[in-house]
Amino acid sequence: MLRALTLAAIAALASLPAAAQNLSPGQLDAANRVFTGTASCDAGQSVNLSPVPGKPGHFTLEHKKAKYTLVPEETTTGAVRLEDKKAGIVWIQIPSKSMLMNSKIGQRVADGCKHPQQS
Repeated sequence: MLRALTLAAIAALASLPAAAQNLSPGQLDAANRVFTGTASCDAGQSVNLSPVPGKPGHFTLEHKKAKYTLVPEETTTGAVRLEDKKAGIVWIQIPSKSMLMNSKIGQRVADGCKHPQQS
């Protein structure tokens, strides 16, 4: 019976969205470097990024009418990378600009995005 409970617990954890899982120290460190607020992008677009209350390291990204929950992924380049793996949405922040990508179709959704700290 203990084995069944353990397998059930593992299955339950695996089914949780990324936003409900614990983050590593590296992910939390990356979260501290995320610029929040509204970023103005090329072609008159904008992206709003805000922390999720009560969930350190989790962010809500709003673009047009879509809303995603993203968590940081560790990088070796120093860039900040936030992902919603299920939706395939990736937010990349470098010192000079940020961009929103759809990894499922391999396209940039919004480019040249700048928070006030990047201007």
